[in-house]
Amino acid sequence: MLRLASSSITRAELLREAGISFIQESIDFDEDSIIASSPKNFVYQATLGKYRVNLEKFGCSDYPLLVADTVVTAHGKILRKAKDEADARAILEMQSGSDVAIITCMIYKTSRLELMDISSTHYFFDVFDPHEVENYLRSGEWRGKAGACMVEGFCKSYIREVRGFESTAMGLSVEVLKTFLKERS
Repeated sequence: MLRLASSSITRAELLREAGISFIQESIDFDEDSIIASSPKNFVYQATLGKYRVNLEKFGCSDYPLLVADTVVTAHGKILRKAKDEADARAILEMQSGSDVAIITCMIYKTSRLELMDISSTHYFFDVFDPHEVENYLRSGEWRGKAGACMVEGFCKSYIREVRGFESTAMGLSVEVLKTFLKERS
């Protein structure tokens, strides 16, 4: 059993599918204060910030603590969660026909051990159909998603090539976490 310090429905589903028992509760961290020179540095700082506030609140003596953050990048730019539909459209236009990296950082902490992992998955997308983009925007499914990207949803049919784990792109590097949990048992 571990404590997932994230409100992400997708991260919770990834843990369920992997057969990892957890409780889900978290304290928010303000990512808007982060100044980062690169997407990898941003996701590291965001995860570290979440880790610190959640470790202070919950500790890890009753349950191991798991925190994570994800960032999407294309053309060297950090693509954050879209603020509105126009922002989501601009972000999706940047990803259309491009190489998109989705970077996830996670920290897993027990009373004796700490694991930090930064993994990335690269997607090579075909050009998005403008009518499908508009339907996706109207659906609102892009809300709360880093880079307005849903590799398990809208973007899936446009994937030309993948390098990395889908779980990393969905917000939690389950394959890395499971390997670590097996070594601990």
